[in-house]
Amino acid sequence: MDDVEVLRALVEEYSPSGHEQRAVGRFSDLAIELGFDVRTDEVGNAIARIGRGSPRIVFLGHIDTVEGVLPVRLEGDRLHGRGTCDAKGALASALVVASRHSSAGEILIIGAVGEERDSRGTRHLIQHLARPDFLIVGEPSGWDAVTIGYKGNLSLVVRVQGERAHLASPEPTTVEKGLGFLEELRRFCETKRGGTSFDSVAMKVHSIRSTNEGGPEAVELGLNFRLPPGLAAPEILGFLDRFPEPISYEVLDQSGAVQVAPRNEVVRALCAGIRDQGRRPTLLRKLGTSDLNLAVPAWQCPAAAYGPGDSHLDHTERESIAISDFLRGIAVLRVAFSRLATASLAASPTTALAVP
Repeated sequence: MDDVEVLRALVEEYSPSGHEQRAVGRFSDLAIELGFDVRTDEVGNAIARIGRGSPRIVFLGHIDTVEGVLPVRLEGDRLHGRGTCDAKGALASALVVASRHSSAGEILIIGAVGEERDSRGTRHLIQHLARPDFLIVGEPSGWDAVTIGYKGNLSLVVRVQGERAHLASPEPTTVEKGLGFLEELRRFCETKRGGTSFDSVAMKVHSIRSTNEGGPEAVELGLNFRLPPGLAAPEILGFLDRFPEPISYEVLDQSGAVQVAPRNEVVRALCAGIRDQGRRPTLLRKLGTSDLNLAVPAWQCPAAAYGPGDSHLDHTERESIAISDFLRGIAVLRVAFSRLATASLAASPTTALAVP
């Protein structure tokens, strides 16, 4: 099968989080055709295995996307469609390369479910899959860059309760109380600013909903924090705990920031592949979060994130990937897999470090 057709086949199966079954089936059919042994685990992750023995290389991609159907079309050098960047481009490139891998060892290509919502697929994997020797997380970094750091994540809903009052009353409304709380929270976040965006906490309010049930009122604030190294979720939650009722909160998701050693075996192997294509590699520390945040603390193996595609197009109506970049990504992974297959396994298990 043509390399681009592998990518197109994955992208054509629309797979927003929670509705990945058809895409998992397509992934499995493609992987079997390419020579993999394939299984689906208890939560729906697709796991394609090829080769046997050591070292064990895991390419942890995700097969789900954000919601929003985009017409799949090839125009010149670009394939348009939901998931082309985030992150079926990376997943397809890994499938293609591993299917042609002839060196020693075992490669697992994983299409994890739920990454865009709660990472339920990876949360299951880190508890049930044996620690690999090397890990590559499939996320768009650009074909000539490697991601070595992600900020942490804290998502929660804050609820402010109150009583309905006449608008002529001097007392603040429940909505105003909620807005006042947000200002205090923003001032707290300002005290956590570092020298760069990666070293600073970022807070976003993504939803505000008010309800009125006669006398009682409530305002629900949907909040997301991107946490820098050195700032863990409990510090934010500790600040929220200072506020007495009627303010309460529910944590929806949390993970700590992560940075890997910039010269671990995986980073070096990927950089070698980029240099082989005639480009000087760039090391990235991203303001978002990925499954690297969960897998590195659990598995403590050399790791990095890599994949072709422009991450600025993620989650947008312009999501697409240059075919030339996709093919360069295949060439980079071919070199990286080959180097890792022959790498010494005497490396310290702490070459990849989670940041609390």
